Amino acid sequence: MGSGKASNSAAGGKARPAPTFPLRCAAVDVGSNALRYLAVEFSAPGEFRVLENLRNAVRLGHGVFLSGRLAEEQADEAIEVLKGYRERMDALSISRYRAVATSAVRESANAGAFLEQVRQSAKIDLETIHGSEEARLVHRAVKSRIDFGTAYWMLVDLGGGSVEVSLVDASGLQWSESHTMGSVRLLEELTGSARDRGRFLRLLTEYAGTLRVRSGLEEVRPSGYIATGGNIETLAEMATAVPDAAGVSRLPVEDLARLIQRLSSMSYRERVEKLGLREDRADVILPAAIIYERLATLAQAREILVPYVGVKEGIVLDLAAGVSPLGAGQVRQEEQQVARTAVALGRKYRFDEPHALHVASLALSLFDQTRAVHSMGEKERRILHAAALLHDIGSFVSYTRHHKHSLYLISHSNLAGFTPRETLMVANVARYHRRSFPKPQHEPFTALQKDDRDKVSALAALLRLADAMDREHRQRVERIKVNVNRWALKLGLEGQGDLLLEAWALKRKSDLLQKVFGRPVEVARLEKGGSDGQGG
Repeated sequence: MGSGKASNSAAGGKARPAPTFPLRCAAVDVGSNALRYLAVEFSAPGEFRVLENLRNAVRLGHGVFLSGRLAEEQADEAIEVLKGYRERMDALSISRYRAVATSAVRESANAGAFLEQVRQSAKIDLETIHGSEEARLVHRAVKSRIDFGTAYWMLVDLGGGSVEVSLVDASGLQWSESHTMGSVRLLEELTGSARDRGRFLRLLTEYAGTLRVRSGLEEVRPSGYIATGGNIETLAEMATAVPDAAGVSRLPVEDLARLIQRLSSMSYRERVEKLGLREDRADVILPAAIIYERLATLAQAREILVPYVGVKEGIVLDLAAGVSPLGAGQVRQEEQQVARTAVALGRKYRFDEPHALHVASLALSLFDQTRAVHSMGEKERRILHAAALLHDIGSFVSYTRHHKHSLYLISHSNLAGFTPRETLMVANVARYHRRSFPKPQHEPFTALQKDDRDKVSALAALLRLADAMDREHRQRVERIKVNVNRWALKLGLEGQGDLLLEAWALKRKSDLLQKVFGRPVEVARLEKGGSDGQGG
């Protein structure tokens, strides 16, 4: 089971021997209103028993959403709690864990110092994640409780600092967007503007009324509304909603409206004393309830499904799924998720979709046929896939220097399934699809760790070749045959016409590949029906 020292599955990207079941995993979720810890033991993929499930009320979001910095008192308190989680993981011989931080840490100016303190004092590698990654993890957890069937659903995860709204189905996220309208944030921002209860309720209602979701919700009407988070679970319990055999409650929206009226008529102290709410829940539950009701209106939903799972359950399911090598079905599913996320972003910036899809197909073919040279895995393949789909979106700003605009747009987007670090890698790979090589004076590139910089250079070299093969955006190259030896990387092209322009562009854009892999590129025209090449 391990030596008692949990390893962080999120650190690095290198493959390692997979342990066998039973497997002990843990998840740490550092939120804006509380810290959560879940330790489980899997007997098989998807089948686990809970060893420990802890929640510690540390409001890291206090002050962050107004001052932009984590308060020293709350940061110190959080570190002490995380030390305890580390001790529990060691005591339980946890084999794998992942620790994530959401909006409070993500938005704080002193996040770097806090993360380093956590590493040094608590011996935990804590990573900040985008709202889209929160949504992906929540979807994974919810899917274990709710059968999505063939329908689309609106999935809402409300935390202290933000609310993630997604359109999902059984295969994953169709789109996801994060709104800075969390329960703690609303409490912090609006309390000072309203001294009496009636004015506070009006402010909350008006502010929540500004919440909009993308037009995709109008194009595809969801068949149901699923909500996660501690507040919706408490609201369901207050409405005496009874979980079914799968552990899912149904909260009628009209019952939620009645709860809002009841909560708004009570003081904070009355909610604690008469309703038995925890002190760190009693003040934020009204803002949360109003956001949930607003989203129910937008979804035209009459009831809310409450599955009692969230980020931490998604994390442990992820960790257990990573024990065995990815099967073909799971690889395809993750590829589809990358494609959905990137294509949705590309359409937002009006990209040339046929060109992007074709370049992505060529780039992935190059990646697969040169594995013996680059030795990268599925995670890097997904980074290349996203970068290839999005490499030209900067043209939305201006074709001139569009590679740099692509870097900016991607690095400031939330790509589901990618951490902030991986998103920056995607952005850099897209940036180097043309013009100069990566250089020390390029700050977005030097912000990456050495190992990530090497991978970006290799992936960008492949993307440059793929883009060169569709230089005219006419998709004339239909297939590539790659043969690698110690002296050269030989590309055979099959497609429409003589492909002379494509061969010329390939030679012209092969300079980065020669620098990274130490091999020149040789190009030839294949006859139709030629056999596939083998890299190696």
